[in-house]
Amino acid sequence: MSTYAAPLNDMRFLMNEIAGLKDILALPTFADTVDADTVDSILEEAAKFASEQIDPINIIGDRKQSPKWDSGVVTVSQEYKDVYKLFCENGWHSMPGDPEYGGQGLPNLVNFAVNEMWRSASIAFALCPMLTMGAVHAIEHHASDEIKKKYLPKMVDGAWGGTMNLTEPQAGSDLTAIRTKAVPDPSDDGAYRITGTKIFITWGEHDMAENLIHLVLARLPDSDPGLKGISLFVVPKYFVNDDGSLGERNDLICSAIEHKLGIKGSATAVMSYGDKIGAKGWLVGKAGNGVAYMFTMMNHARIHVGLEGIAVAERAYQHALAYARERIQGAIIGDAESKTTPKPILFHPDVRRLLMDMKSRTEALRAIGYFAAGQMDIAKSADPAVAKKAQAYVELLTPIVKGWSTESSIDITSEGVQVHGGTGFIEETGAAQYYRDCRITAIYEGTTAIQANDYIGRKTAREVNKETGDVGFTARALYKDVAAFADELARDAKLGDIGKNLQEAARALIDATEWAIKTYGPEPQVASAGSVPYLKLGGIVLGGWLLAKSAQIAQKKLDAGATDGYLKGKIATTRYYAKHWLVQAGAIAREITEGGPSVLGLDEPLF
Repeated sequence: MSTYAAPLNDMRFLMNEIAGLKDILALPTFADTVDADTVDSILEEAAKFASEQIDPINIIGDRKQSPKWDSGVVTVSQEYKDVYKLFCENGWHSMPGDPEYGGQGLPNLVNFAVNEMWRSASIAFALCPMLTMGAVHAIEHHASDEIKKKYLPKMVDGAWGGTMNLTEPQAGSDLTAIRTKAVPDPSDDGAYRITGTKIFITWGEHDMAENLIHLVLARLPDSDPGLKGISLFVVPKYFVNDDGSLGERNDLICSAIEHKLGIKGSATAVMSYGDKIGAKGWLVGKAGNGVAYMFTMMNHARIHVGLEGIAVAERAYQHALAYARERIQGAIIGDAESKTTPKPILFHPDVRRLLMDMKSRTEALRAIGYFAAGQMDIAKSADPAVAKKAQAYVELLTPIVKGWSTESSIDITSEGVQVHGGTGFIEETGAAQYYRDCRITAIYEGTTAIQANDYIGRKTAREVNKETGDVGFTARALYKDVAAFADELARDAKLGDIGKNLQEAARALIDATEWAIKTYGPEPQVASAGSVPYLKLGGIVLGGWLLAKSAQIAQKKLDAGATDGYLKGKIATTRYYAKHWLVQAGAIAREITEGGPSVLGLDEPLF
C-alpha cells in the first residue's frame, strides 16, 4: 500500500502562477489575515496531517470498520473519532469559517488546496467537514442573526456537524416531488413541526460530533405545489438551550444507513422526521425560498465535489505509480537490457501511457479547479468590474469543475486499476477502493447531465446581457481569450506544437458554443442531447489552456536558468495532454453539433 503525499509542487505552482495568489492576498479581505509565508506553512502542515493522520484511516473505514447502525444510533471506528477530534483541535475544521463565528477567514484558494489533501487521503472522512461547512455557508447567508449566533460557532469549530436534506424516496433530483411537511408549532411561537423521510443524507447520523444540525427542505400548509412552495428549516438533533448547552433529543431518528459501492467509511443515512410529535425546526429566511437557499449550499458543495474527483484521481495516480515502480513483469519491448536485468512495469510503453494519462488529466483538472477557486476570491475585489467578471467565471466554471472532474476521475481511477493488472481487481492492493469511492461523485449534488444542462443552457445559451442583448457573453469572451493565447503559443519556437493543438481545440469549442446558442432556443432537446459532450469539450479545452499557460511559464523559468525537474515535467505532461486530449476536441464538437438527432432517433418501443 502506498502512502499519500500531497503534490505540493503542483499546488504551489498553480496557486502562484495560475490562480493569482499574490493578488488575492493583497485584497482588503485578506491583507491583514494571511501572507504568503503563512500559506506555505499551512500547506506543509496540512500535507503532514493528511499523510500521517487521515490516510491511515482510509482503509479502516472502507474494509475494517465502517459505520454501524443499531436502533437509530450510528457509531464509527475509534480511529475515525480520534482523527476527527484532532482535526478540529488543530483548527483544520475552522479554516474556511468567518472570523465572526470563530473561523479563520482564509482565502477560498487556500482552503481548496488544503481540502484537496483531505479528500485525497480519505474522501469518506472529508465528506463530514465538507457538509458541515456547506451548511454553515447556507445559514450564514440566509438565516436570522439569532440562528447564526446559536449554531454557527459550534458548527465552524466542528463540535457540531451539519447536513443537507433534500432527496426523498419518491423525489430524486426532482425537488418538486418533495412531500416532507412543516406546520406551525402551536406551543412555541416561531417554531415548526417537521414530518417526513429524507434519504441519502451523508453523515446524517454519527458519534464524532456532539450535535448535528440538519437543514431540511419541507412544505408549509397550502404552499405552492412547485419549487416556490418549498421552505428551508434548521432542525437540530438535540435542542440548544439559551446558555448554549444541549437539551432534549428532537423527534428525528436515523432509521437506516445505506450499504454502498464505495465511501464506506461515511454513514449515508435514511432520516425520519416526526415519528412521534414532529421534529421541531426553525424557518431559514423567508417561506418559499428554501430551494434558492439550499442552492447556496449546493453550489458550495458542487465545487467541492468536483474537488473530490480531482483528489481521488491524484490518489489513484500515486498508488498506481508506486506499484509500477515496484512490479517486475516481462521484458520491455525494444529494451534488450531488460531481458537480463529485469525492470519494473513502469518501463512498458502502455503502462507509461496509462500513467501519463492519469497524471496529465489530473493536473488539467486541478488547474481548472484552482483557477475557479481563485476567481471566487477575486470576486471579492473592491473593483466592481473585476468582481463581476470573476463571479461570472465562477458560475460558468462550476458545472465543469463538478461534472468534468468527477467524470474524469472515474476514468482515471479505472486506469489505476488497469496499471495493477489482475491485482487491481483484488481489494487487498487498494486500487479498487479509489475506483469505488469516486463513482458517487458524478451523481452527488446533481448528476453530470444536470451540470451539463446548466452549462449549455443557463450558463451559455440562456445567459443574456440585459444592457446589450449579447447571449452567452461570458463563455464567448473566455473562449476568445483561449483562442488568442493559442495563437500566441503557436508561434513559440519551443512550444508551438502545443499551441497548434490548442488552436484547433479552441476553434472546436467556439464552433460548438455558437451552435449551442443558435440551437438551444428552437431545438432544446437536440441541444440537450449534446450537453454532456459539450461539458466534456469545455473541460478538455480549458484544462488544455491552463496546462499550456503553465508550460509557457515553466519554459520561461527554465530559459532563465531554473533547473527544477518539476518544470520540465510540467512541459512534458502538457505535451502529452495536447497530443492525446486536445486532439479529440474536433471529433467531440462534431458529436455535439451533428449527433443530437441520432440520440432522439429511436422510437421508444424499439429500445
